[in-house]
Order: sequence, then C-alpha cells, then structure tokens
Amino acid sequence: MATLQAPGEPGAGTQADAATGLPVPGEWGVVPGISGARALRRMARAITANGKAAAGAILLLIFILVGLFPGVIAHDNPTAEIYKTNLGPSSAHLLGTTAFGQDMFAQVVYGTRPVLLIAFGAGLGCTIIAMLIGVAAAYLGGVWDGVLNLVTDVLLVIPAFPLLIVIGSYLGGASTGVMIAVITFISWSYTARQLRSQALSLRNREFLEAARVRGERPIYIIVVEIIPTMTSLLVASFLTNALYAVLFSSSLQFIGLGDPAQISWGTMLYWAENQEALQTGQALWIIVPGLCIVALGAAFALLNYAFDEIGNPALRPVRSMRGKRVKLAK
Repeated sequence: MATLQAPGEPGAGTQADAATGLPVPGEWGVVPGISGARALRRMARAITANGKAAAGAILLLIFILVGLFPGVIAHDNPTAEIYKTNLGPSSAHLLGTTAFGQDMFAQVVYGTRPVLLIAFGAGLGCTIIAMLIGVAAAYLGGVWDGVLNLVTDVLLVIPAFPLLIVIGSYLGGASTGVMIAVITFISWSYTARQLRSQALSLRNREFLEAARVRGERPIYIIVVEIIPTMTSLLVASFLTNALYAVLFSSSLQFIGLGDPAQISWGTMLYWAENQEALQTGQALWIIVPGLCIVALGAAFALLNYAFDEIGNPALRPVRSMRGKRVKLAK
C-alpha cells in the first residue's frame, strides 16, 4: 500500500492501491478531499490495467464510432425500399435485404446512433436527477429528507417496465427524445437511494464540518464538497442506468411502443417479428440486431464490473491480488 499525500486537502494521507494508483475507499470508492477530475484521471489509468474495463471500453468505442460515422460504413439508404425482397447475404448486401426490400446491414449501422443516444441521454439524466435528489435529501435532512424520500419510495415500489409500457401506450410512437425523457423519469429512484445512503455516511465528516464553519451555503457543500468525493459511484451508476436504458428502450420498440418509422435495433426486431422473419428464412433480421443489443449491454456491464473492482480492491480476483503482493514484496 502506498500513501497519497495531498497537501492542504482533507483526506491527505489516504491509502492508495499500489497496482492502480487509486485511493482505497472505505466504501463505494469514496475518498473525501479527492477532486472529481483527479479521481477520473486515476480511473482512466486504472481502466488500462483492468481486462474487463479495457474490453468494455473497446467494445463501447466501436459502437460510438459506428454511431458517429454510419455513412462511412454503410453506403445504402436504410429506409429505401428499392431492392429485391428477402435476399440472402452477398457482396452487395452483407446481411441481405428485408421483406420490404431494404438493406439490412445499413439498418443495423444506422440504428446504432438512436440506441446510443437513448443509452447516454437516459443514463446521464437518471444519474444527475438521482445525484441531486439523493445527496440533497441526505445532507439537508428534516422535512427535505422526508419529502424527497417519499417521492423516491413511490417510484421504487412501482414496477418500472410495466409503468413504461403504460406511458408508452399512452404516448404512442415515442421518438428518441420522448423515450429518453420517459426512461429518465421512471428509472432514477434506485440510484437516488444508493447515493443518499452514501451521502449519509459523509454527512458528519471533518471536511464538511469545516465547510459549514466557513459559512458555505448548503448548495455549495453538496455540489463542490460532497459530489466530487462520489465519482466512482456516480460513474458506476451511470453505466448501470445506461445499460437498463438500452434494454428498456429496445423492449418497448420491440412490442411496438416506439416510433416504427425510426431505424433502430428495437424497431428492426419489431418489423422482423411482424414479417415472420424466422419462418421466411430471414433469421439474420432478428439475430444481428439482437446480438448488437447484447454486445452493447455487455460493454456497459463489463465497465460497471470493472469500476466495482477498481473502486473496491476486495472485489478483485484473488489470483491477481496474490501476484501483486508478490511483486510488491520483491
């Protein structure tokens, strides 16, 4: 174990893991006095040393590049019904064509961007709302804690996906923006409960007492003093929320509650099921978008597991920890 000396900051002398350089947390990777920017830099270095994190980051980067530059990869119009129907894979159409005469490969490529927009938009929205409500409830206490907890508990006891189905049915043909807003509104409560629990453990720490003595306002203490110490938990929460956003949105689109005119992996599954793709020999129409959803979900999940290991050394594989101790002993 090495020691991080951060002169002039609360938390100087915090223990750091020699393998990653990250502060060793007491719980959930919380280290008072370590700024969010510094924690993110340490996490970036640790990602390269963690196999799961590296695999998840590479996979996610591939999807991001595809979503940013779909026209470079696929040269056909994904909505153009100009080809022969139900063609098999060929050099002209790598995955064949749909029952409507559309190029399937182009649909998969162009369908990446809406899925990523929903994942990042809903994931970020859920995390921000949960962060503000959870931390504010824990720090302010009293009536504020009671009211904010009541709102959180109401959403916690309502099953998320059935509620999404009800709202989606009412809205009808939800676009990407509407899908992000609905998933964000429904899905922040569990993360808020986690962040509130963590903020409660920080409430009486010395660096917060010092900020109160200086006369800092509660909003300043919450945003500047508390939230930056929870960086690793916030990143893990974002990854979890993004993963569920992908699954929720694709499921809603599959059952016909999304915008059927929009090209995305979920709507591809919807039209494939409507046109009985498996029965007509168009299995790729279902398999490929399904595998893409699984792969993107795996990328978020691998990054999430890796951040758990990075933030909490006790979760790392025993074999790798033994090897690190042997190296340190030498």
